[in-house]
Amino acid sequence: MNPAGDVLRVQNLNAGYGDTQVLWDVSLEIHPGEIVAVIGSNGAGKSTLLGAISGLVKTWSGSVRYGERDLTGCAPDRLVSAGVVQVPQGRRLFGSLTVEENLLMGAYLRRDAEVQSDLENLLEMLPRLRERFGYLAGRLSGGEQQQVAIARALMSRPRVLLIDEMSLGLAPVLVDALLEILAQIHATGVAIVMVEQDVQTALEVSSRAYVLETGRVTLAGPSNELLDDPNVRKAYLGV
Repeated sequence: MNPAGDVLRVQNLNAGYGDTQVLWDVSLEIHPGEIVAVIGSNGAGKSTLLGAISGLVKTWSGSVRYGERDLTGCAPDRLVSAGVVQVPQGRRLFGSLTVEENLLMGAYLRRDAEVQSDLENLLEMLPRLRERFGYLAGRLSGGEQQQVAIARALMSRPRVLLIDEMSLGLAPVLVDALLEILAQIHATGVAIVMVEQDVQTALEVSSRAYVLETGRVTLAGPSNELLDDPNVRKAYLGV
């Protein structure tokens, strides 16, 4: 579980690529143990936001803090060491390595003696990965690869898990299985930030949500309230 004071705070964050600004004064907070959704249309800046938080995208101004630690502009490995870990869009596994090797890559910064016990606990939670333990990751199905990507992130013992487009390209039945896995992760006290184009699902499983439009937060609040908001329903749910 996170210490009570370990809140992930993003304040007035501006970021982009080259000369193109994508995020404009974005602010949000993620409290210990929460599931928070970030929703918006294609090109709204959702993936850029996660990248800027996790050190994969250069921040122009603003801040990213976790508890008392200023993580603004830090390299991704420092974010991982601090407990903030991203599951990237498209999985980005090492396709020529086995499932086992991919999972152990998630623990590359750890120096404790509990890596193997954590690996065994993950295989208990994700029995499909035990069946595929010696398979090359590049030969797995999309749903299996997403399980590996999530498990790899968990091997670093995150306190905040950033998940970018978990459902992308997957059949609904596979998405349902992954949501069950997220529920198990959440039950351990890990905070989860979901960037998700499936707005209905994102709002149903999260407690709070932020709406990004053209790189700006335009709406934020309890997920159940946003699910009933007529503007959200019209823009993202087609009703």
